[in-house]
Amino acid sequence: MTINKLQELVQAGVHWELRDDTFIKPTVAQPQTDATNDKTRISSSVVPPIAPVSTISLDTVKSMATRPNDIESLVRMIGEFNHPLRASATNTVLPHIGQGELMIITDIPSPDDDACGKIMSGAIGELMDKMLGAINIKRQNVSIIPMSFWRTPGGRTPTASELELTRPFIDKIIELLSPRVILTLGTLPATEFAGINLAKSHGELIDGPNGAKIMPIFHPNYLMLKPAAKKDAWVALQKVQNILKTGEE
Repeated sequence: MTINKLQELVQAGVHWELRDDTFIKPTVAQPQTDATNDKTRISSSVVPPIAPVSTISLDTVKSMATRPNDIESLVRMIGEFNHPLRASATNTVLPHIGQGELMIITDIPSPDDDACGKIMSGAIGELMDKMLGAINIKRQNVSIIPMSFWRTPGGRTPTASELELTRPFIDKIIELLSPRVILTLGTLPATEFAGINLAKSHGELIDGPNGAKIMPIFHPNYLMLKPAAKKDAWVALQKVQNILKTGEE
């Protein structure tokens, strides 16, 4: 059969099928039906097997998080931790470790955070810096910890099990840094970490771990959408400033 003839057959919809035992004659392609015998043909699209997702127990994570005795080793451990969300995230967003007595616990990484690997970046970070500047605090003097170090697919709320696998690391950071005040940003940290309803308890001081005071306020992203809420956030920030200066509520 000449090359031209083969080309004509291909253009007419003729295809060759290969089996393990022999070649079979060319046939004109027909629409596939449920009655097609899969044993006599090779599928045109092969779906590769999906690798099983490795899991790690919460007890194992708790044991891991207790080992580091310094913040640098702990942050390095977080960067190497194979969390289930890591596969879908662009970057691991590590905590920002500052030098002062104020710690911020914020929501999951934003799209900007996920892209650059730094927490509180982009327009949200700029507003946060202005809020801190209003009480004479610079970012370098604040530690900022996300509730999850990996952005969830589509920015959905993390599941309880996803949050459980990051909480031991957050608890260890608090233990090592011993902040005087913990500022929670947004609904998720207020609910999961402070155990309160943000709408009802915004700006109210709560007793936290290791003698720290927790101050829940709106997330900067919310303040960008609802500028009128900045007044309540400002009142709360002044309370934080007073505690850091005097040690009194």
